[in-house]
Amino acid sequence: MKQLYFIIAIIVLSSCSKPEPRKPILRKTSSFMKESIERNKALNKFEETLILNKIKKDSTHHYLTSESGFWYYYNIKNNETNIQPQIGDEVIFSYEIRDLRDSIIYSKEEIGEKRYLVDKEELITGLQDGIKLMKQGETVTFLFPSYKAFGFTGNDRVNTKEPLIYTVHLKTILNKE
Repeated sequence: MKQLYFIIAIIVLSSCSKPEPRKPILRKTSSFMKESIERNKALNKFEETLILNKIKKDSTHHYLTSESGFWYYYNIKNNETNIQPQIGDEVIFSYEIRDLRDSIIYSKEEIGEKRYLVDKEELITGLQDGIKLMKQGETVTFLFPSYKAFGFTGNDRVNTKEPLIYTVHLKTILNKE
């Protein structure tokens, strides 16, 4: 019986040794990441080509290129003021969304008037950047690549990875002061 207790004691004591750290599992993600980056670059180039072709066919507007990666033109420009929305300002605006074939996806009437606290509330990144370029009373048409609009998610009316045209009317800027 003493031998049994002795064997159990040895097993218990030997099983209480220091835990040995597990070695990390080697994952070869660099090739996946490289492939993903290349796919996204190709997609962005394809969308840029679609947008630039649309711009080339439109001789009636003067398009500007934003630093944020989209294109736009002024439908109505306000030259009487230099005041643009700043972080924390509340803006009231309306807009419509079209695809690159100019088919309306969401109309101004359907969307209605929107209120937005600049950079304090969630909004697609294209609109966040675009609204900050506008002045009160202006109407601007933006051409957003998909990564500035609905991106990979899309929604019930917008396809995934679809570049979109937003025509935005900035009605009011309510300063945070």
